[in-house]
Amino acid sequence: MAKRTINLDMTACDNREMRIGSITSWDGSASELVEASGYEERGKGEKRRGCAGGKGKLCQLCELNMPFSQQTMCANAIVGCQIGNITDCILIDHGPIGCSANHARFNLGYKMGLIRRGKPVENLRIFSTNLKERDMVFGASDRLRQTIQDAYDRYHPKAIFISMSCSTAIIGEDIDSVADEKEAELGIPVVPLHCEGFRSKHWSTGFDISQHGVVRQIVKRNPKKQPDLINIVALWGTDHFTEMLKPLGLRVNYMIDMASYDELAQASEAVATATFCHTLGSYMATALEEHFGVPQIDAPQPYGIAATDDWLRAIAKVVGKEEETEAYIQSEHERIQPKLDELREKLKGLNGFVMTGSAYAHGLISVLRELGLGVEGSIVFHHDPVYDSGHEHQNTLKYLVDTYGDIPHFTVSKTQPFQLYAILKRVRTDFVIIRHNGLAPVAAKLGIPALAMGDEHFPVGYDGIIRVGEILLDIVARKKFNQVLSRHTDLGYTDWWLSQEDPFVLARKPELLDEPIHEENGGKYDG
Repeated sequence: MAKRTINLDMTACDNREMRIGSITSWDGSASELVEASGYEERGKGEKRRGCAGGKGKLCQLCELNMPFSQQTMCANAIVGCQIGNITDCILIDHGPIGCSANHARFNLGYKMGLIRRGKPVENLRIFSTNLKERDMVFGASDRLRQTIQDAYDRYHPKAIFISMSCSTAIIGEDIDSVADEKEAELGIPVVPLHCEGFRSKHWSTGFDISQHGVVRQIVKRNPKKQPDLINIVALWGTDHFTEMLKPLGLRVNYMIDMASYDELAQASEAVATATFCHTLGSYMATALEEHFGVPQIDAPQPYGIAATDDWLRAIAKVVGKEEETEAYIQSEHERIQPKLDELREKLKGLNGFVMTGSAYAHGLISVLRELGLGVEGSIVFHHDPVYDSGHEHQNTLKYLVDTYGDIPHFTVSKTQPFQLYAILKRVRTDFVIIRHNGLAPVAAKLGIPALAMGDEHFPVGYDGIIRVGEILLDIVARKKFNQVLSRHTDLGYTDWWLSQEDPFVLARKPELLDEPIHEENGGKYDG
């Protein structure tokens, strides 16, 4: 048996920094990051050339050490918007009520996701143990036990998940023992999730923690294979995959958002696992491949014509539908070509900028390049030098560079608004595409119209190129509004900061933070 990289015997999974060497701050070209990442060597588990001391197989990719973070999310929040979206299970957020502040917003996303998937609309079922000061001093295990019992009595869920918060991690709450005790008592899975916010410097570890708990305690251990079932690891987006995979005779099993307990349990029975984003799906796909023999699709993500072709062909090879797939690909090329030519003509001469998660950004840039748009820069919120499988054809950044050319300004930055001014003023762009839409107002204040991508699957597949092109025509049509807005708004930063050319100047020169500031004359630093 091949060596397993994911240990399901443990209730906790390693964070991304430790496991695959993820970083959150970097600046350079996309081709430089491809070279620095050494994906092929990392995928083979080899030592990276040039590592100091040559210790370990996953030498940390060099990154810029930013002295502070203006905003972020955490693994606990990601668990809330992943596990909290399972339709017939309960999530208990074991912490103070403040850790549940995001759940009202997640409830809106949950309802929208259910509508997109054609499922009955309902509210999230997330409980909070609502820790008080006394609980922080004397412990809160009894409060957790009572909350589990209350949740079970009220809803009779098929499983209960427990999410750890920073507070409960600090006081050393033993959620594993409580989970084991209540699982034996209630007769349903009770799943501990070690997702305290300080566990990882990037929220994407929360996806891995959620998937670890599902694969470890929900997925069937003795699967009966369903040869027409394919897992798609996805977020809340519209179901475009069912139509894409019909010609291959496949049914889509979406995970984790809006899935039921039974849908998650049957993941081990699928013929394969694919995803719309390797950042999001690689952990679960690798766990299913290693422990249950469900192959993950070793292909680029389905964005742009070339990658969608490769993605479909890789699936067809697994299910033995190569001939049907080639006919489908040919017909799709012919179908979209007239509209694609029309959009390319209308969008000619425009430039775009992408700000999203890492592998998702690689896919979106591919779509923009397919539309004939220039892309001089991008911000990705973190970068994985390698994905958990290490599969060759999942190296999405290299695929982007090799297929569509380099991106001169390829920045890794964890949703830091204070850096946007310096980053955007060094590129030509007529619009930005933003995944975390809290950044959209900053772009608007700079006079740049923004497409806040709320439906993650919007750009997927052949029709995704057309969907993006059509909405971009609407976006750039309101450019005048943003230009007027920029003349009547203020970013709120000092003239000194806005004069900086380097968005990472505080990482390269941290001593600047210790210098006194003159409030007059634009808040310039001494010297």
